[in-house]
Amino acid sequence: MTDHDVTAELAQPKARHLLETATLCRLAYNGADGLPRVIPIGFLWNGSAIVVCTATTAPKVRALAARPDVAITVDGGATPAEAQSVLIRGRATLETVDGIPEEYLQGTTKVMDAAAAAEFEGLVRQMYPQMVRITIEPAWARFFDYGGGRIPRFLAELAEKAMAGGPERS
Repeated sequence: MTDHDVTAELAQPKARHLLETATLCRLAYNGADGLPRVIPIGFLWNGSAIVVCTATTAPKVRALAARPDVAITVDGGATPAEAQSVLIRGRATLETVDGIPEEYLQGTTKVMDAAAAAEFEGLVRQMYPQMVRITIEPAWARFFDYGGGRIPRFLAELAEKAMAGGPERS
């Protein structure tokens, strides 16, 4: 997939909306034992990359430092007709920062009012002297809008066969 293809996929208006408003993504990576993990985690889409932040002692930090290739899913929609997904594959870059990264606050306070966000910020500033900023730049991406007909190719092919009469069943 070219950079243009990735950019075009993530530039879909509904994909952008999902990336900008969803509060959680699912981050898949290989743990320190080499086995796969999938974790829900708050994130921020900065317009070109997914940013997640975590404690310096989090197990994913050691694992991602050794094996930085990751996959991410961001899902939305309350019904099957509204279901949407952004799938991203990329490589994680880790940076230890003093204090709380701004992306952490922006990502975790998406659904808080100003008072709750201020209280949350005060608590995390006491808790974390440092954090790790994990930036994932998409190398591959797909946006699916299931109710809107933007579905995986194999499903579209199955649907076409079914509409055309498909294989006869006895």
